[in-house]
Order: sequence, then C-alpha cells, then structure tokens
Amino acid sequence: MNASTLALFGYGFLLGWSVAWPPGPINAEIARRCLARGFWAGYGLILGATTGDVIWALVVVLGIGVVLRGPAMHALLGGLSVGLLLFLGFTFLRGAWRSLRGDAAPAARFDGGRASYLLGLTLALTSPWNMAFWLAAIGRPEMSAQGTGALLVVIAGVVTAVLAWGFVWSGVVLLLRRTGSGRAWDVGVKALTGVLMLYFAATSIAGLLAGR
Repeated sequence: MNASTLALFGYGFLLGWSVAWPPGPINAEIARRCLARGFWAGYGLILGATTGDVIWALVVVLGIGVVLRGPAMHALLGGLSVGLLLFLGFTFLRGAWRSLRGDAAPAARFDGGRASYLLGLTLALTSPWNMAFWLAAIGRPEMSAQGTGALLVVIAGVVTAVLAWGFVWSGVVLLLRRTGSGRAWDVGVKALTGVLMLYFAATSIAGLLAGR
C-alpha cells in the first residue's frame, strides 16, 4: 500500500469512525440486542448497516446518487426511516410494559442474528442521511476526479472503521451487562431504547420539515 493509498484509507477510516460513534438509532439498538441476546445479536446489526452503507456508496460511485438526490427521494426515504423508528420505539416500549407486568415474553425471533442483520440493512437503506453522507464523502467533484479505485479505498476505510467501532461498542455493552440483571434491568433497557427510537424519529421529522 503506497503513501497515497494509505492516506485515502486513513481519510476513510477517520471519516467512518467520526460518524459511527455518536449516539443514534443503530448504536442504541446494538446495545439493546447485545444486552438481550449477546454479542452477535448486536454485532449482526452493524454488519447489516455496513452492507447498506456499501450499497449507498456504490450507488454514489456509479453516479446514480446524483439522480436520487432530489427532494422527492429524500422525503420518501425519510418517511420510511421515520416509520421504522416509530415502529421500533413502540415495540420496545410495549416490551418494557409487558416485562414490568411480568407477562411471559414471546419468542424473541426478532432479536436473532439474521433479524439483526436485516434490521441493520433496512435502517441503513431507508436513511436519507446515509445517502447524503456518501454524496458528501465521495460524491464531491474533487473526490470523483481521483477515480474509482481511489473512491473504493476510501469506502474500505469507512467500512473498516464502522466495523471496528461496532466491535468495540458491542464489547463495552457486554461488559456493562455484567453490572445488572433481573426484571428491572430488562425493563430499563427496553424502555430506554424505545424512548431513544421515538426521539430519533422526532428529530428526523423535524429535519424533514426543515428541508434538511
């Protein structure tokens, strides 16, 4: 790997890390799934989300992103994203209420590894802000002018950073898991995740109404 390639990879890595660690719906759901079902239930979500990111990145590299940049597509993706966040929020709040009442929990197929991957993929593909990120990261003329090979190196750096962050975050959550147990812990995790999902949905709605 020559100096130029290493610099592009480093740029992508720093960019990916900077957008991966801030609180958001994916990080919140990774935490909940790790606490509920273990490492792979949470990490599977980041694998799915990363797949969605790669798809958006390739769309931008192929030049299709400019076509999809219009307000109608932004509104469509934003609406789908908000709908999914609202669904998740109410689902987890309902689960918290059932746990508080002591009701028997239904089979948690939704929390399995395959479901985690599909949810992560869906969250990434329906987020208009993911498309905006890739347009800003590699869709600018000065980046596009460097050629497809250079853009793929940047994408690899971003993906590596996101997967590394997911590994670190999942591990931290599992360490925290050892500090709490019982029904209160279960209720608290589900309720907090539900509230966070509704908060993210509200901020997404505000962003859409503001035209961002």
